[in-house]
Amino acid sequence: MNCAISGEVPKEPVVSTKSGLLFERRLIERHISDYGKCPVTGEPLTIDDIVPIKTGEIIKPKTLHTASIPGLLGTFQNEWDGLMLSNFALEQQLHTARQELSHALYQHDSACRVIARLKKERDEARQLLAEVERHIPAAPEAVTANAALSNGKRAAGDEELGPNAKKLCPGISAEIITELTDCNAALSQKRKKRQIPQTLASIDALERFTQLSSHPLHKTNKPGICSMDILHSKDVIATGGVDATAVLFDRPSGQILSTLTGHSKKVTSVKFVGDTDLVLTASADKTVRIWRNPGDGNYACGHTLNDHSAEVRAVTVHPTNKYFVSASLDSTWCFYDLSSGSCLAQVSDGSENADYTAAAFHPDGLILGTGTSQSVVKIWDVKSQANVAKFDGHTGEVTAISFSENGYFLATAAEDGVRLWDLRKLRNFKSFLSADANSVEFDPSGSYLGIAASDIRVYQTASVKAEWNLIKTLPDLSGTGKATCVKFGPDAQYVAVGSKDHNLRIFGLPGDEKANADDDSAQDS
Repeated sequence: MNCAISGEVPKEPVVSTKSGLLFERRLIERHISDYGKCPVTGEPLTIDDIVPIKTGEIIKPKTLHTASIPGLLGTFQNEWDGLMLSNFALEQQLHTARQELSHALYQHDSACRVIARLKKERDEARQLLAEVERHIPAAPEAVTANAALSNGKRAAGDEELGPNAKKLCPGISAEIITELTDCNAALSQKRKKRQIPQTLASIDALERFTQLSSHPLHKTNKPGICSMDILHSKDVIATGGVDATAVLFDRPSGQILSTLTGHSKKVTSVKFVGDTDLVLTASADKTVRIWRNPGDGNYACGHTLNDHSAEVRAVTVHPTNKYFVSASLDSTWCFYDLSSGSCLAQVSDGSENADYTAAAFHPDGLILGTGTSQSVVKIWDVKSQANVAKFDGHTGEVTAISFSENGYFLATAAEDGVRLWDLRKLRNFKSFLSADANSVEFDPSGSYLGIAASDIRVYQTASVKAEWNLIKTLPDLSGTGKATCVKFGPDAQYVAVGSKDHNLRIFGLPGDEKANADDDSAQDS
C-alpha cells in the first residue's frame, strides 16, 4: 500500500483512526503540525488520531536502469572509474611517502657521519691531552713552542742531533746487554727440556680443518688486512688494515674489543707485547705507535715514534718483553726501550742499500733476522748490532720471516716462494715454490709451518734431510686470490687468515666454535 500523500510505499506507515487512510509518519506529522487537519478529507486531525502499523522490512524494487544489461554495464563502468581514481590517489600517497622516507634516511646517514667525525675528533683530543699531561710532569721546563707535542709524538726540539741532522742514539748499554744475555741463557736452557704439548692439534685434526667463521673487521672502501698477531693466553687476534686502523678481536666471543685509530696510512705490522696490555703498530706513515690499555678496554696511544724517514714495514718484540725492533724502508732498523719509547740504537748497513721489509727476533733474543726489498735476508748480532750472516737466493722482495721454536730453522717468504735455512750451517736446505708468498709462520711449538700465498698451506715440520709433508691446503675464500697473513691459534687448534678483502677468516675443526663458546660459558658460570 502507498502513502496517501507521497504515493510511495512508506517506511514507517501510520493509519488515521478517523479516515482509515495510510500515511508516511514523518509526512503526516509535519502536515498536522502545520494545518491540524487531514490532507485528504479536510477533517480535523491530531497526532493522537494516527496509529503506527507494524510491518516487515520493505524492499524497494530495483530501478529500471539496473535491471537491464546496458544499465549494469554502465554501473560497472562507474565502479571501475571510481576504483582507478582511488588507486591513483593511493599511488600518489605512496610516492610522497617514499620521498619523505628517502629524505629521512639521508638525514639519518648525515647525522651518523657527523657523530662519527665528532667522536674521532674527541678521541684525538683526548689522546693529545693525555700525551701532554704525560710529558708535563717529566720535564715541565721543556714545554715550549719548539717542544710542542702533537697527537702523542715525541718532541724533537730537545733531541741531540749528529752529522747530517740525524738524531744521536745513546746505544744499547752494558746493563741491557747483560739482561739480553741472561734471557738468552734462560731460554736456551728451557728449550733443552722443551716438550710438545699434549693439547697440540694432531695432523688428523689439521687435515679436517675448514672455514669456521668470517669476520668483517675493516672498512669495505679500503679493504685488505696487512698484518696479524695472536695473544694466545687470551685468544685475542690483532689485525692491521689498509684502512689505517688496527683491530683487537676476541675470537671466542666473536666481538671486536677495540679499534686503534691514529695512523694516517695502512698498518703494516701489529704485535702484542707478551701477556701485557701493550700493542705495537707500524705504519706506512713512517711511525710506530705503542698502545696501552688503561683498564677499561679503550686503548690509547702512549708513544708515537717517528725515528724513521720512510715506511715502517715491521715490528718485532724481544723475548724479555722490554724491548722491540722496528724495520723500515729507510735502510735502518731501530732498537727501542718499551717503557720510555726511546730509540736506543738506529742501525744501518753502510756497505750497500738495504730497504728492510721484514724483521723477527730469534726465540732466544740475541739474533735478529731482517728481510729486504733487494731479496737478501740478513742476520744480526743484537749485542754488537753487527751483520753476521747474509742469505741470498730469493727473487723479489722478502715479505716475511719466521724463526722456529727449535732455534735452528729460519723460514723466509718472497715473490718466488718460501725458503728454509739451517742456522747451524747457514745454508738453504728446502724451498717451497709459490708465486707471491706473502706470509710464513711456524706455530709456537715448531711442529707446523703455514704459508700464505694464493692459498694457505700447512706443512708438518721435520729435520733437514727428512721430507716436510703437506698436511692441508686451505682455499683463499676472499675472492681476491691473495692471502696476506697466516697465524696459528693456541696449540694450533685453529688457523687465522687475513686476505686482500676486509675479513678475518678462522679455519678449524667443524663444531669447535660451538664447543669453545660452551666452554667459555661454563667458565663464566
